Amino acid sequence: MISRLIGRGLLAGAAAGLCIYVFTITVVEPVINRAIAYESARDEALSTLTHSHDEGSEIFSRTFQGYVGSGVAVVLYAMAMGALVAVAYVVATGRVGTLRARTLGLLIPLFGFLGMYAVPYAKYPANPPAIGNPDTIRERGADFLIMMAVSCLLLFLAVYVGQKLRARMSTWNVSILMGIAYLGLIAIVMVVLPNFHETPGPVLDAQGKILLGGFPADVLAQFRVYSIANQVILWSVLGLVFAPLAAKVVEGGRSELV
Repeated sequence: MISRLIGRGLLAGAAAGLCIYVFTITVVEPVINRAIAYESARDEALSTLTHSHDEGSEIFSRTFQGYVGSGVAVVLYAMAMGALVAVAYVVATGRVGTLRARTLGLLIPLFGFLGMYAVPYAKYPANPPAIGNPDTIRERGADFLIMMAVSCLLLFLAVYVGQKLRARMSTWNVSILMGIAYLGLIAIVMVVLPNFHETPGPVLDAQGKILLGGFPADVLAQFRVYSIANQVILWSVLGLVFAPLAAKVVEGGRSELV
């Protein structure tokens, strides 16, 4: 049954990957292109000031990266998330009280969205190309992974401790208590981890004249909104496709045992 559930998770991930790919190339890609155009203009303005020119060329064209590379990447990523949801489903089955199989299949992607994306995003929101100092990319990546790992761990502990407390308290009171504890601990983690404010400002010449303005605020806002929408699509499709498929596998397995 485990292999069948993982297969359903991969199938749900493939469906989610195709959905976010279509969303990316139709909605997100134009915003990314605007960010890349700004990055090129900024490089040109800085080269004018330093009288140096970077003749480096791309191995793959922007079209190939945007339509082929991103397609393969998002589908593989979504399938990996689908497999992860399936594994979490296997672990949680029979250990979370009297939840129905379909309900559990919807809750796990919801928790995945919260723990792996929404909470870390609150601390480290997504940035388009041209934002971020190359010298801090490792530090930024490491801190984001720490934020995501701690968020998932605390979410798991909240569910685990909540299950232990259900014998003494009502489900409603347990949910409130664990929610407050989770948010409180996450707030402490967010305060401890460093902040990064690396949005490019205007490029000025020696006389203080503006050669190029700062990164467009509307492009940054659009990119971050679309980033959230992308993840909402991913985890929603995962839940809506995986939940009924997993329920059939689990309920079928129970009937076979009977």
